Amino acid sequence: MIKTVLRILLVEDFKTDADLISYHIRKIVEKPEIMVTDNLEEVSRLLRNFVPDVVLSDYNLPAFTGLDVLRLVKDFDSGIPFIFVTGTIDDEELAANTILTGASGFVLKKNMRIMGEKLKPLFKQVVFNMVEKEDLREKIRQNKIAVNQIYRYLDDFEADSEEQKNYLAKIRTNIDQIKLERDAE
Repeated sequence: MIKTVLRILLVEDFKTDADLISYHIRKIVEKPEIMVTDNLEEVSRLLRNFVPDVVLSDYNLPAFTGLDVLRLVKDFDSGIPFIFVTGTIDDEELAANTILTGASGFVLKKNMRIMGEKLKPLFKQVVFNMVEKEDLREKIRQNKIAVNQIYRYLDDFEADSEEQKNYLAKIRTNIDQIKLERDAE
């Protein structure tokens, strides 16, 4: 059982399929937060407001395709994992194209009985990447704390001469430049 809370956006037009997929997700994820939609505008809104950890999408939808959803997700944030859950991708070439287009994987609906088994390794990778990024975010947070402490030290430092004041100004300028370069990365 995956203990990490996963925010999952499911793009599916058949309620029965959405319910079955959600059921299988709940069997492998202890605390999933699942939002279901079959509307491309709603996908865009949920990307901004729900901010999913992973997106699952059918390939064939009434007004658009799963590739449209994939493009929308990748344009919003290329780091969001995207998994097709579909009955359409049974062609090896089509499956390869979905991966080349940016999908993290796909699960066939014909495997609905074992959907959880098929999704579990994909979700474990999502969680692994989340934990890996969490470490990076913590390092960035710690660096920001250190820079703020340096700024406070510089503010409290009383320069005795004009030369010391110039050196302090150069230190600030260099720190600001490093911050700008990191933000650009």
